[in-house]
Amino acid sequence: MSELISIIMPSYNTGAQIGDTIRSIQAQTYRNWELIIVDDCSTDDTDRVVASFADPRIRYFKNEQNSGAALSRNRGLREANGRYIAFQDSDDLWEPEKLERQLAFMKEHGYAFTFTDYRIRYPDGSESPYIYTGPRKVRKWQVYCYCYFSTITVLYDREVVGLIQIEDIKKNNDYAMWFQAAEKTVMYRFPECLSWYCKRDASISSGSKLKLIRHHYIMYRKALHKMVLPALFYTGLNLVCGTLKKLIYRERVE
Repeated sequence: MSELISIIMPSYNTGAQIGDTIRSIQAQTYRNWELIIVDDCSTDDTDRVVASFADPRIRYFKNEQNSGAALSRNRGLREANGRYIAFQDSDDLWEPEKLERQLAFMKEHGYAFTFTDYRIRYPDGSESPYIYTGPRKVRKWQVYCYCYFSTITVLYDREVVGLIQIEDIKKNNDYAMWFQAAEKTVMYRFPECLSWYCKRDASISSGSKLKLIRHHYIMYRKALHKMVLPALFYTGLNLVCGTLKKLIYRERVE
């Protein structure tokens, strides 16, 4: 029998999008999965939308109080039954063969952690002219430099990586997970575009970029327990590597 894949999905007020995301998971050619949705006290109709899916593979949990994405992901990972772990945000999409092809790639090469390429879809329905890629493999030291892949592209073997639980930080909590995974295994790129990051926000302003810098510093300090100077160094390194990634690790769509 094929191995169970646990898909972890935190949600908060995404009732307008979560239905499409669930349908993209139900459309997977790989059928042995469970979807663990951890709702963070949504105030919209997320409950009603999720309840409309009569699929026993969907497990829905609701936090008693608003806790943030980090603690919601932690809870989802604790609830997971599968050997393999994937992540999906409640407003993003997968290609139908994503799980099947990625798992086959991992088994063929004996990899414990892989990530795929992805594209961006904008609020107006337009799509980025680029496919976003990454290095062929990402080692521990490279994770400190930059987050070279999107969370929704990841698939890993829990028997190798173990249970990931991260500090309660508001931003970059998904990035913080990979530092723990990098302690156990090298991360390999599966060079296929099988995921869609559906951008909901307006373009990033200079003010919000400053906030991003601050949140990176907080991640190194709080999640990784770095002292001030190392945290500042890695934050600066992240800015440089992030700029290089945007130039190097993308391919124009033909």
